[in-house]
Amino acid sequence: MITDPDVYTRGVPYEHLAALRRESPVVRVDDFWAVLRHSDVKHVLKNPKQFSSHLGGTQIRDPATEQDLGYVQRMMLNMDPPEHARLRGLLTKAFTPRAVGRLTERIQGWARELIAGVRDDGECDFATLAADLPLLTLAEVFGIPEQDRRLMYDWSNRVIGYQDADYAVSATVDAGDVTDLARAALAVRPVPGPDGAMPDPRTRAGMPDLYAYATALGEYKRRHPGEDVMSNLMGHVEDGGRVSIAEFENLFWLFSVAGNETLRNGIPGGMLSLLSHPDQYRRLLADRSLLPGAVEEMLRFWTPVMHFRRTATEDVVLSDVDIRAGEKWSSGSPPRIATRPSSRTRIASTSAALPTIT
Repeated sequence: MITDPDVYTRGVPYEHLAALRRESPVVRVDDFWAVLRHSDVKHVLKNPKQFSSHLGGTQIRDPATEQDLGYVQRMMLNMDPPEHARLRGLLTKAFTPRAVGRLTERIQGWARELIAGVRDDGECDFATLAADLPLLTLAEVFGIPEQDRRLMYDWSNRVIGYQDADYAVSATVDAGDVTDLARAALAVRPVPGPDGAMPDPRTRAGMPDLYAYATALGEYKRRHPGEDVMSNLMGHVEDGGRVSIAEFENLFWLFSVAGNETLRNGIPGGMLSLLSHPDQYRRLLADRSLLPGAVEEMLRFWTPVMHFRRTATEDVVLSDVDIRAGEKWSSGSPPRIATRPSSRTRIASTSAALPTIT
């Protein structure tokens, strides 16, 4: 049941997950083990030597070929220490307190502009409105020209919705509206095959336009460096290869797709959480000092990422269940300790349940 996409069109099956959590917190589902209890999930996350992101990647589905596995393993998301720490450290250096402060001001300004643009109409599709904010933010962080930022929207649609034939081929960017960098990339945009299906976007061959743009953008940043993250990373490609070209391109993929899609869904989810709890919405309006905790609660209560995968590197026992080396785990939607049974959490959350924003 928990792997059937049709179930989620009616909402997340929290009652079923809660029953599994009580009766079988580590349970076999199809070809993986589902880990549903907070303490178990926390243990898995804190032990990368036993539970690897790298061996099989972080997606439940196995890559189709060894070549595809090698491709996903070069992404930061699918790395274990020390490789993950190396790339994370380089990225962290680009987000100094001063840089974060400047970016925060920019994000707040864009949010005000987006709201002002629809205020006179009296109503809007908030999901559509919210989709623009991560595009504006990521374009600023990457140093992507304004005309090209909508490319990230199309790439996210293709990757996240590739199993939906109509959604996977949707495109909002026209070659006449973008820079020369983007125009060259659009020339290699994939098209459906004879069976009407798009190439699998979880492979490099399925995203040729994204990688063409990443390569062109990287070369431009090498010749014209700025203060953005992509210029910073290209500097590390140049100075002895602390970042490989493949890692640079895959980081671009990760931010353009994963960084975009999570915000695009998390922002409307947060709004829905507030509207579903009007008493907490009123509290927040009355006391803006509650906002930092409220943001954490909205992410916890309506997380845009419900599960992730680890692969066992050795035989282990978790909640009295024997797991063999090479078997995969999926962790997600564990409840908070000492909160209501139907609540759900992000693993690192320490805040209270949404109905009690503090």
